[in-house]
Amino acid sequence: MEKIVIHTDMIQLDQLLKWHGLIETGGQIKFFLEEHPVQINGIPCHEKRKKIHVGDEVVIQGVGSFIIELGEE
Repeated sequence: MEKIVIHTDMIQLDQLLKWHGLIETGGQIKFFLEEHPVQINGIPCHEKRKKIHVGDEVVIQGVGSFIIELGEE
C-alpha cells in the first residue's frame, strides 16, 4: 500500500488522480473511472469530486492501493 501525504484535511478524487499522474485534466476522470473502478474504504465510488479524508484507503483497480496521511507543514 502506497502512502499519499496531503497537507489539508481532505483531497478530492479528481485532484488525487491528477496529483498521482493518472489523469492530466478533470475531464478525463469519467473515462478513467469507467476503466478503473475505485473503492474508498471498501465502498465503490463513482463521484468525480468525492472528498477523501486523512486515514481513508483508496483502491484503484489495475493501479494500486493508497492510504491518505497528513503531512507536516
